[in-house]
Amino acid sequence: MRSGIVTIAGRPNVGKSSLLNALIGRKVSIVSHKPQTTRHRIQGALHHGEDQIVFVDTPGLHLIARRALNRAMNQAAAGALHDVDLVLFVVEAGRWTDEDQAVLDRLKGKDVPVALIVNKIDRFADRERLLPELQKLAAMRDYAFIVPVSALRRSNLNPLRDEILAHIPEGPPLYPQGQVVAHGDDFTVAEVVREKLIRNLHQELPYSLTVEVELFEREQGLDRISAVIWVERDGQKKIVIGDGGETIKKVGSAARQELERMFGHKVFLKLWCKVRENWSDDIKALRRFGLSGQD
Repeated sequence: MRSGIVTIAGRPNVGKSSLLNALIGRKVSIVSHKPQTTRHRIQGALHHGEDQIVFVDTPGLHLIARRALNRAMNQAAAGALHDVDLVLFVVEAGRWTDEDQAVLDRLKGKDVPVALIVNKIDRFADRERLLPELQKLAAMRDYAFIVPVSALRRSNLNPLRDEILAHIPEGPPLYPQGQVVAHGDDFTVAEVVREKLIRNLHQELPYSLTVEVELFEREQGLDRISAVIWVERDGQKKIVIGDGGETIKKVGSAARQELERMFGHKVFLKLWCKVRENWSDDIKALRRFGLSGQD
């Protein structure tokens, strides 16, 4: 029996959350095309026979951290590199940035094996072009192993899983059989609502909002949930609500439908939007919203 903790690290928007969801086979971490969607360390367990891999999805490490929220996300990502059995360093095939280099530099000197996962290989129509790319990346450091994948197409995931299992220690499971996530349903609600907001709002507004669940009551066959969307300015509140409440209704409907699929029963979801000025640069607010960078 093998059991271990594996951190998924990389720059923002490289596909870490998509890879986690693809490996586990269900949605554990929200995803969008916008960078910095993941704000927390999110754990998900892959059960494979008696073996178990506990993955830790992290916020993307980024170079510019002007606000307290960005610094907290960097802290959360860096903290997930300690006391683990393996780190998956995820990069994007055909693209290397200063932020990739910053993550690689952060991994230097860590007393933990690091594997290179080259994601988005589906963008290479000619796979022969991929080989020199892999050779170039392999020369940057001594990796435990290198696996090219496409999280979107679920390509080459079984070989990746087998390599991970070969590099984690023997030991008892860390999660009970059948348990996949460590977070509670209220966290799931907040993240699903935030994902729908990200997908329905444009420009920089998604980075200035967060979601807090105020009420979660579970009756037989029905969840009654009330959640607050926090923004930083009155103008942002008007955008979130939309003309005649159109935007917030659309977000609430999409979130409710997804939550019903996830929970397997009816959900009554009420959303509000409130202003807390500059919450993303307020340590007390970040602690209240569970975004302080601490476990």
